[in-house]
Amino acid sequence: MLASLLHHHRIGIIVPRFKHSAVDRNRLKRRLRELARREWMAPLAAVPPHDLVVRAAPAAYGADFARLADDMNRLRDKIVRDVGPAAA
Repeated sequence: MLASLLHHHRIGIIVPRFKHSAVDRNRLKRRLRELARREWMAPLAAVPPHDLVVRAAPAAYGADFARLADDMNRLRDKIVRDVGPAAA
C-alpha cells in the first residue's frame, strides 16, 4: 500500500502460477478484480487515495467465491482501519 499521487485508488492484482494453468490464473484474477470493484470502491472512498496491491495465496485457487469475498473484505477492513479517514 502506497499513497497515490492520483486522486483515486488503484488496485493491482498479482496471481502467481503456483503450478496452475493460465486459465486458472485468469479465472482467479477475474474473481478478485470483480470483488475489488464491487466490494472495495465505496468503503475506500472514506480514506485517502492509495495504490494497493493484492497478491493471491496458493489457497485462493481452491477457494469458492464466498470465501474469496470474506478474505478480500477482511483485508479491505484492515486497510480502512489502518489508513484512517480522509481529510476533509
